Amino acid sequence: MSQKPNIAFVTGGYSTEAQISYKSAITIENNLDRDKYNIYKIDITPGGWFYIDASGNKSLVDKGDFTITDNGNKIKFDAVFIGIHGTPGEDGKLQGYFDLVNLPYTSCDALSSALTFNKRYTVAVAAFSGINVAKSVHLFNNALYDAASICSTLQFPVFVKPANGGSSIGMSRVNTPDVTELESAIQKAFTEDTQVLIEEYIKGREFTIGVYKNKGVITPLPMTEVFSKREFFDFIAKYKGESDEETPAKVDEHKAEKIRAAAKKIYQVFNCRGVIRIDFIYNEEKDEPFMLEINTVPGQSEMSIVPQQVRAMGGNLKDFYSAMIEEVLPKK
Repeated sequence: MSQKPNIAFVTGGYSTEAQISYKSAITIENNLDRDKYNIYKIDITPGGWFYIDASGNKSLVDKGDFTITDNGNKIKFDAVFIGIHGTPGEDGKLQGYFDLVNLPYTSCDALSSALTFNKRYTVAVAAFSGINVAKSVHLFNNALYDAASICSTLQFPVFVKPANGGSSIGMSRVNTPDVTELESAIQKAFTEDTQVLIEEYIKGREFTIGVYKNKGVITPLPMTEVFSKREFFDFIAKYKGESDEETPAKVDEHKAEKIRAAAKKIYQVFNCRGVIRIDFIYNEEKDEPFMLEINTVPGQSEMSIVPQQVRAMGGNLKDFYSAMIEEVLPKK
């Protein structure tokens, strides 16, 4: 009988999004197939990288080759299942490290992860490839900007958000071209990041769709419509239950097909791997979907959107996660 592959499941992270990673970790751990794989949980924190065994004991990971010691045995991994939102698991840093130690992993590669983690660079590449995106302005904290001229170049309302990071932390909506209000929104976003994106509001229905590669074929999941009870789908809407979601979305086939086609194209253009989630606004006037952003490590908690979409497809998370691992395991 051949030996089961050793899979490192990494959670945690270095940012405020670590709290979301630990929520996702519960679902992922419950659904990784232990009949097929030996699963080892690794917690990556600013204070160190730790292997946590079944009894909750912590021991340090050897960063030289990403190995651990379990009951006196040195364990080498066959692949890594990435469950970290934010840095360093979603922005390409960990992916670059795994490339250096020659370990395959279940997420986009270092370049695609780093690129999509920056919302501004994401929309720039998407626009260049013919994907609809909102008009936006990009600010850097070490360069001067003029809030008054931004007020005159963009149509309001606008969203002001940190260019990097997710979970909508540090994001504001500014409804009128009021310089003072815009300035305070910019400062709020700068507390989270050194770059800020100011983006025109696009009126329309909000959809979000998971996309993954299965046996080499880019496959969209059933889409979800998001109805925020707040002004926009912010952190509170996402994680404090202040939004309603409908999966699968009730949307006519003509619109659904446009969203699916855009989602598949985006997956290809950004050379994605594993499962990603893309947020869209569907503008009725133009009858077109506009891409908002790409999440390369989408949330996996029970209430998260991708698990809902997998269930709506008639699948289950255990098979879904196994398919993601099989996609990256070295073929014997």
